[in-house]
Amino acid sequence: MSATPPPSVLFVCLGNICRSPLAEAALRHAAQAAGLELTVDSAGTGSWHIGKGPDPRSCDEASRHGIDIAHYRARQVTARDFDRFDRIVALDASNLANLERIAPASPHARLSLLLDHVPGMEGQDVDDPYFGGPEGFVTTWEQVSEAARNLVAEFLDERAGRGH
Repeated sequence: MSATPPPSVLFVCLGNICRSPLAEAALRHAAQAAGLELTVDSAGTGSWHIGKGPDPRSCDEASRHGIDIAHYRARQVTARDFDRFDRIVALDASNLANLERIAPASPHARLSLLLDHVPGMEGQDVDDPYFGGPEGFVTTWEQVSEAARNLVAEFLDERAGRGH
């Protein structure tokens, strides 16, 4: 086994209770299915949900796909995350701008927007389902799952030396 640590990804949305926990779950699930070892976490740029579990609708949507996220706990992104993770992936342009604002001068992490990893959806925000009904969480899951599959493919290409 290689001494190189597995690639690491941090997903970031506003409160870390809806979109980023679903993205974390989707990437963990996709990586496991592909036999790819990854370190995956999520955080929010805001502080008001620190220590709270995901929105029950996020838990319900993940559960529909056989994934339990009830034990996840919201946290706020920190300056240290820019050195701890290889990639920090924002769920929308507003959070990407917040991350760019707080990033150190020479961060280790590469910043990106999640849907930049989905051909044809570059530059778009993952839908924020917070103020809507459960159907919004279905759409969010579809978006983060497609992006997660593409991220896994990117990591597998990098591991094979084909890079992105």
